[in-house]
Amino acid sequence: MTSDLHPRADRPREESGEIVYDDAGAVPVSAEGRPGEAPAMDAPADINMAATQGDGLGCHAGAGEMRRAAEKSDNSDVLKQYMTDYPMGPHDQPQSMCPAFGSLRVGLRMRRTATVLSGSACCVYGLTFTSHFYGARRTVGYVPFNSETLVTGKLFEDIRDAVHKLADPEKYDVVVIINLCVPTASGVPLRLLPDEINGVRIIGIDVPGFGVPTHAEAKDVLAGAMLKYARTEAEQGPVAAPRTGRADLPTVTLVGEMFPADPVGIGRLLEPLGLSAGPVIPTREWRELYAALDCAAVAAIHPFYTASFREFEAAGRPIVGSAPVGVDGTADWLEAIGAACGVSAAKIATAKDQATAAIAGALEQTPVKGRITLSGYEGSELLVARLLMESGADVRYVGTACPRTPYSDADRAWLEAKGVEVVYRASLEQDVAAMEAFEPDLAVGTTPVVQKAKEKSIPGLYFTNLISARPLMGPAGAGSLAQVVNTAMAGKTRFDEMTAFFDGVGTGDAAGVWEDMPKDLTEFRRANKKRREWKSTSKKAVEGAIGC
Repeated sequence: MTSDLHPRADRPREESGEIVYDDAGAVPVSAEGRPGEAPAMDAPADINMAATQGDGLGCHAGAGEMRRAAEKSDNSDVLKQYMTDYPMGPHDQPQSMCPAFGSLRVGLRMRRTATVLSGSACCVYGLTFTSHFYGARRTVGYVPFNSETLVTGKLFEDIRDAVHKLADPEKYDVVVIINLCVPTASGVPLRLLPDEINGVRIIGIDVPGFGVPTHAEAKDVLAGAMLKYARTEAEQGPVAAPRTGRADLPTVTLVGEMFPADPVGIGRLLEPLGLSAGPVIPTREWRELYAALDCAAVAAIHPFYTASFREFEAAGRPIVGSAPVGVDGTADWLEAIGAACGVSAAKIATAKDQATAAIAGALEQTPVKGRITLSGYEGSELLVARLLMESGADVRYVGTACPRTPYSDADRAWLEAKGVEVVYRASLEQDVAAMEAFEPDLAVGTTPVVQKAKEKSIPGLYFTNLISARPLMGPAGAGSLAQVVNTAMAGKTRFDEMTAFFDGVGTGDAAGVWEDMPKDLTEFRRANKKRREWKSTSKKAVEGAIGC
């Protein structure tokens, strides 16, 4: 059924096919000069009414146009900081999901936290869908806008009103407002929101797709903003203790989302050093931020949390890169953590001996044999590659969408010393090219990389759901990847059989949807190619004759 969006004035509305919900459309539109009707109001001098007639600076404007607009607005300083914290690299931006999902995910996973989006409706829909797909089970707030409210500044007023309505200390510790691309480009000033309402903290951040390269780094945008707020509170006086109370031993704060069993495993590795595992950043509750700052050292498990590391450095906390993966990685990490916390050499040696013996035994029992290429956008790609290599795998390529930082240098150096090609800010094209060049027994990567691999009868595993969703640290991590990796590589014969069975289906002349048998157009293309070549040759001959 179709309907007229703009039925002719001389046709009754019931005959126009328009779906009518009320009689508001029957109200006559005022026009200046018509008898008995009010004249049209003049637009205020400070409003550009022409700008409100279109749909405004939307996503269709492109990243370049929105970036230029943001640089001219009051958000230019925000973009400059993002360029420093999250450098783009040789290409514009890695191909991953909307970066704002990272910040949204952090907010939705925290207790007593309200998370509100301000952006185009299509973006909010996609982010909300993705959040609930990953089990958010929390309400996502949304402040809608149109071109008029964006241009006139009414959007900021709507955001401010929404924040005041949400700021209930009985329900929330913090309200987070996230500007998406369009409000950021238009300069909607979240910094003008109050820092606190009725005892509820207010945090506003800009997470534009044209300023934050990946959703992994967007987690740091919100985590860093929260740490900065919490650090300021702690400097001003007493703050709330963790829900479980303060730890008896000095703690090591762990930075980066990881499998739930990993912090427990890390805690066991730290016990011989007289240390314990502290909170994980991003935290699950506001009060954990104070405990995270109150640590002996910080473990940069994910090395790209630049804004968060800045807050820990301001608090005077030492930061240690890499992670306890495999024998070599665990030994080096325990050595660095012990040194940063002033632990005696004897204790460090004991901790290393206990941990490496258990890990070596686990690796020996669960070997991995085969050539692997690996890529992803979670930030733990180098750690996974190290673990696979110590398991016996022949890893040829590691691509990560995240940037190079000092805290991943140890992992990069270890991999490169063993002949592995490591690429930061890797693009989809680079990941696919590596898979095609090295012809691995298994391609671990993002969805499009895995799809390309399977088209070539190469087994593939999705990094996010099948690899990073497993423990990686200590003895538990040593054998966690072997089963899924070996099972996938053992399916090579099945892929060959499927490729042979479906050979030619949906490719070449048979691509698309057909109601009858697809036709072979090889001869047609060959004849058409000869015709084009003949025309080109004739044209050059004529041009040469004229030139003479």
